[in-house]
Amino acid sequence: MCFDCSNKETHVTTFDHERLRRYYGTVLTGSKDLKTNACCCTDDGLTPEIKEALAEIDDEITSRFYGCGSPLPPLLSGRTIVDLGCGTGRDAYVAARLAGPEGRVIGIDMTPEQIEVAARHIDTHMQRFGHPAPNVDFRQGYIEDLAAAGIEDNSVDVVISNCVINLSPLKERVFGEIFRILKPGGELYFADVFADRRLPAALFDDPVLHGECLAGAMYHEDFRRLLLALGIRDFRRTSCRRITIDNPEVEAAIGMAAFHSVTIRAFKINTLEDLCEDYGQTATYHGTINGHPHAFDLDDHHRFFTGKPMLVCGNTAAMLTETRYAPHFTVTGDRSTHFGPFDCAPAIPRANDDSDSGGACC
Repeated sequence: MCFDCSNKETHVTTFDHERLRRYYGTVLTGSKDLKTNACCCTDDGLTPEIKEALAEIDDEITSRFYGCGSPLPPLLSGRTIVDLGCGTGRDAYVAARLAGPEGRVIGIDMTPEQIEVAARHIDTHMQRFGHPAPNVDFRQGYIEDLAAAGIEDNSVDVVISNCVINLSPLKERVFGEIFRILKPGGELYFADVFADRRLPAALFDDPVLHGECLAGAMYHEDFRRLLLALGIRDFRRTSCRRITIDNPEVEAAIGMAAFHSVTIRAFKINTLEDLCEDYGQTATYHGTINGHPHAFDLDDHHRFFTGKPMLVCGNTAAMLTETRYAPHFTVTGDRSTHFGPFDCAPAIPRANDDSDSGGACC
């Protein structure tokens, strides 16, 4: 796989960044100022561990939170985590709490007003978490250029992001940077706004449509193709929620498209194939991931019940054996015998989930 973006266009339009800095630094003083619900999320489905951590976050941080999901995967203890577009630091602080004293969190945001708020609360939260020294670091920078923020190749276990990548005019460069900094087997786990079609480019120049996370929403198929071009042959959708704009003026301008808040996980694994193939492998979950004693959802197609062997495709087997999830599963079989394409089951229904058809393996 190639994650070198050195031959790509490196110029990031100052206009786009300055406009966004104004929108998130001065136009929005809190989540109450949002004009749509695209950058709003609920706490449904959070594990008790995450809920406990959220309860310890200062009000100034949570009141200026703009996100469309809760992209906080399990097994963060002792890991190095990067939060892209961290804002005032809500998710970064939760990750710091879950990572523990041996872990490390780097929050990246281009808006100085947001970074100033996040950094001002470090000592308070470290004391509250019981950490002897700060394990979170907030840096002003661009998500399109993580090298400038001092993040080295193959140095990060998990990258998270919450409704931010849609804002970038250079999404290919963002994802190239993500997979550059991830270690082999590392995980990208992010929530963002997706559209059911390509949106008119002119809408990206509207400060409200752009700042409200709509005009830059990724078309599902273009996202798939972008990752494929970077060597990421499979990714998984973990949740999907329909976004209702609830603003007549915004609806009139961009209501031709359907928008969803989607949470996705993707791994830096070079053995993945672009189709799910059947090698006769099975996977059994041990029930040992904190907060998931009875079952673990890898995605909206794969719910692993504790102690129950399940047939899996070769890609799923790799995701469970070549990542930090490996100690929590027993996978039998290898790729020595091929039985043709893997027959993917339909997505498992979830409460309060209006997911469209299609999904993880198809």
